[in-house]
Amino acid sequence: MVHAPTKTAADHVLVDRYTDLVGPSNEMLGPVRDGGRIEFLTVPGCWGPMITPHLRSGHEVTLPVAVEGARVGDAVALHIEKIEQLSRATTSGTHEGWEGRFISDPFVARICPTCKDEGRHFLYPDTYLDGVGEGAVRCSACHSEVIPFHMVEGYTMVFDDAKEIGVTVSAERAREMAERAEEWVVLQEHSTQHPIVALGKADLVGTMTRCRISVGNLGSIPAIDLPSSHNCGDFGAFLIGAEHEFAVTEEQLESRTDVHMDIDSVREGAILIVPVKVDGAGIYAGDVHAMVGDGEVAVHTTDISARVVVRVEVIEGLTIDGPILLPPVDDLPFLARPFTADEVERARRLAEANRTVLEGPVLPLQVLGSGPFINAAVDNGVERAARLLDMSVDQVKNRATISGAVEIGRLPGFVQINLLAPRERLERIGIASLVEAMYGEPAGW
Repeated sequence: MVHAPTKTAADHVLVDRYTDLVGPSNEMLGPVRDGGRIEFLTVPGCWGPMITPHLRSGHEVTLPVAVEGARVGDAVALHIEKIEQLSRATTSGTHEGWEGRFISDPFVARICPTCKDEGRHFLYPDTYLDGVGEGAVRCSACHSEVIPFHMVEGYTMVFDDAKEIGVTVSAERAREMAERAEEWVVLQEHSTQHPIVALGKADLVGTMTRCRISVGNLGSIPAIDLPSSHNCGDFGAFLIGAEHEFAVTEEQLESRTDVHMDIDSVREGAILIVPVKVDGAGIYAGDVHAMVGDGEVAVHTTDISARVVVRVEVIEGLTIDGPILLPPVDDLPFLARPFTADEVERARRLAEANRTVLEGPVLPLQVLGSGPFINAAVDNGVERAARLLDMSVDQVKNRATISGAVEIGRLPGFVQINLLAPRERLERIGIASLVEAMYGEPAGW
């Protein structure tokens, strides 16, 4: 049961408390008024929580905030107004689960094998750090090493003061930073994860990169309790038939909201439209990245603490299964960008010369899809777009091919279906004004 707020809706809600599970059992903060702002102080997702066995998720995200007037069957538009990086450094890399230290899924059900063998409580053990490196994560009860993951090849990255450039550091420097890991990561007071910089990894040294901050988890809570890292169709598939308490069926996984996206376009200036599957919506955030390349091929990237500010807007009666993204125009694929007035005029003349009437104005749209693998994610996204726009699946495929694109948000299965959608279809579902606020009114029609 959702703990429904009874307070008067606020113009601004600050969130600095965290959870590993998202769903109806969450305490909901707020409410925030429709049109108000939520300010999230987020902590790193992925690797910090991954080495903290008492957390039942690969992410530690904020508690959700109720939005006044949001009801099941509505949607909420999140206007991303500010993302500010707080961490001065981070550590990341590729992973493999440590056999014998988890049940079914090392992201969810971690154990202490020594406590299990000795007949003590062994699931989700409390731990502490003793020194640096993978051997530093130790069970509070028996003091044995219990880190659930091995970082196969990793790096420690430091950022400049402007948070515009990152450089991976030497082993000597990484070890120095590991000894003051919490300061470098800038963990918030109520976070319970171990700071990942404590691993002191330095397999990739002297590599520079650009920062472009984006939010990996942002949106509404699902209709059932899920580990926050598994509120999506790819990682969520690991829960189907699992041997731990968070096992689900394929049908139950449809209750997800798909807001663990890891899409680099979920950044400052974007508008994200998310489903309401629990009254109040329950908007939460986490897993902010300093940068991430399309596909997130290593499965993990540069997790950081951040300050995220979003303005909320309820869209009544817009029933969607998963998110719709309106990214900044620079992030749109070439074929999915708005037409200029000159292009429209040339197309009109071409159509008339061939005894054809040009269809009405079109605007960019990204419908997000997920699944256990890329092709399944594409099918999911295309089907969602077809339902949303009242088109056939084949029409969506054709439009996405000649005036759009499929982009890979995350491997193994999260995608962005881009297409130029007829404005009248967007008007029909109540989001034309939002799309025009992002991209401007269609020119030349």
